[in-house]
Amino acid sequence: MPSVINDSCVKCGACASICPVSAMHDAGSQLVIDPDTCIDCGACIAECPQGAISNDSEATAEAIKFNAEKAATCPSVAD
Repeated sequence: MPSVINDSCVKCGACASICPVSAMHDAGSQLVIDPDTCIDCGACIAECPQGAISNDSEATAEAIKFNAEKAATCPSVAD
C-alpha cells in the first residue's frame, strides 16, 4: 500500500529528504510518489508538515491516479 501525496503539498521537500528509496517526483505544482518505488515505510507521512501524505487506502482515487501518472512522466527529486 504505497503512500500518496495530495494537493495540499507545498513542495517543501521534507518527504524527499527522508525517503529511503527516492520515490518522490516533481510534478510542477507539487511532489508525487511513485507507487512502484514506494516501500510504504511511512517515513514521509510522519515528516510532512502539511499533512499532505497518506496511505493509499485513505487517499482519494483522483490523488492515487495523479501520483501514478505524474510519477511515470516527471523527474525524480533525487535526480
